Order: sequence, then C-alpha cells, then structure tokens
Amino acid sequence: MKIRTVEYFVGEAASSLRRNSLMSFASVSTVALSLLILGMFLVMVLNLNLMASTLESKVEITVYIQDNLSDHDQREIGTRITKLPGVSEVTFVSKDDALKRFRERLGAQQELLNALGDSNPLPDSFQVKMDKPDLVKTTAQSISEFKGVENAKFAQEVIDQLFVLTRLIRIVGVVLIVFLALAALFIISNTIRITVFARRREIGIMKYVGATDWFIRWPFLFEGMIMGFTGALIAILLLIKAYGMFTHQVYETLAFLPLLPQYPMLTHIGVFLLVIGAVIGALGSTISLRRYMNV
Repeated sequence: MKIRTVEYFVGEAASSLRRNSLMSFASVSTVALSLLILGMFLVMVLNLNLMASTLESKVEITVYIQDNLSDHDQREIGTRITKLPGVSEVTFVSKDDALKRFRERLGAQQELLNALGDSNPLPDSFQVKMDKPDLVKTTAQSISEFKGVENAKFAQEVIDQLFVLTRLIRIVGVVLIVFLALAALFIISNTIRITVFARRREIGIMKYVGATDWFIRWPFLFEGMIMGFTGALIAILLLIKAYGMFTHQVYETLAFLPLLPQYPMLTHIGVFLLVIGAVIGALGSTISLRRYMNV
C-alpha cells in the first residue's frame, strides 16, 4: 500500500470522526470505560493470584511428636520428613519453645496458664514448610504414619477454600474479559454503522464507478482502529493513575500485603489493551460494512 493512499485513508477516517464528533466521543468514552474495567480486573486477578501463591507458599504442617522419644528418634523423624517431596524446610520446636510462643500469643491473658503451674502439656513438634501446596494433604497423611509421630495437622479448610477461590477468580476473569470485549465490539460496531449509514449513497456510487471493496473499507477500518486505540490509551492512563493511588494507600496502611509493582505489569497490560482496542475497532468496522458492501 502506497504512503499517499494510506494518508488518504487516514484523512478520510479523521474527517469522519470530526463530522460525527459527538458519536465518536461517546464511542471512545465507552470503549475507554470498558477497557478500563477490563484492565482493572486483570490487575485484580494478577494481584489475587500473587496473594494466593504467597499464602499457599506459607502453608505449614505441624507434626506433633510422641512423648519420651529419644533425641536420636526425633532427629530420625526430622530427616525422614526432609526427604519427602515438596518439603522445603523442617524446623524442630521443643515443648518449652512451644509454651513460650503460646504465652506470647496470649499477651495480657497470661493468667490462663497459671493453673498449669510448672507442668507443660505441649508436645515437641516439627514445623514443616511446603513449596508445593497441592502436596500438603498427602504429605501430612504420610507423616502421620511415621513411627513416633502423634499426628500431623494443617489448615485443611483454609487451603481448600483458597484453591476454590483461586479457580473461581480465574474462571470469572475469563468470562468477564470475553463479555467486556464483546461489549466494546458492539459499541464500536454501532458507531461505525451510523457513519456507514450516513454515507451509504456515497459507498454505492464508489462501487458503481469501480472502487474495490477494500478501497472503500480501509477508511472505516482506520476509523474503528483509531477509536479503539484512543479508548485503550485513555484507559491505560487512568489505570496507571488509579493503581498508583491504590498501591500508595495500601503501603501506608497494609504494608505486609503483597502487591505486584506497577512495572512491568502495567506495561504488559497496556500493550494488551492497545492491541485489543485496535482489533475490536477493526472488527466492529468490518461487521458494520458487511451489509452496505453488497450493492
């Protein structure tokens, strides 16, 4: 395609946007809002996945040891646990350390332990960290069968709910992304359809004098792509501003909460939104032109 021809197509698209400035503004604004919601949801899904992964990585199994085991037997249990698949770290917690931690957890309610006197009912234990959360259940079951182990416990309900929530977020994310993409496609398609309808006689004349279908299509394709691209650009700028304000507030109040940094996450999302915006604009134009090209 020659540069002069491209300039003609772009000029025609720009003229059409100016002639229908109100509709173009409404279309760009709606596309920007749709893609902004899509971008915000992508940011939310990515951050929730990070939080889920962080929580999953902190899942621990508490292995309680039977009383009166020798130091050799305790070390043997710890060694066997270390060799299990998915185990990243094994820490021995003596009954004295366990009682000390329990006292610290009670805080001002220390008097609850006064009835125990000098006795310590807490057993020795191992804290087992896993780098593969999906193996926690089977690993705990295996450890509970070791000789000298009283039982092995972990937050089964929390882990199950976490996995369900993660899967649900991904499914809802895919559904919402498809829905918003179709909504943006519908909006641009109808905006272009209004322009095409206003120029239907001109299109018919161009076809009668020998203009090819693609020569007629290109200005409308550029018009749709410009609207989609512009809407995506506005959505990206708003998304960057909103996420910057959000992370600033979170770090001031909940500094421990894991969040993805703005970059390169927003760079990748921005490129994705620009491509989606341009593609949706081109598809919307193609759909709108189909009826009027059969002259």
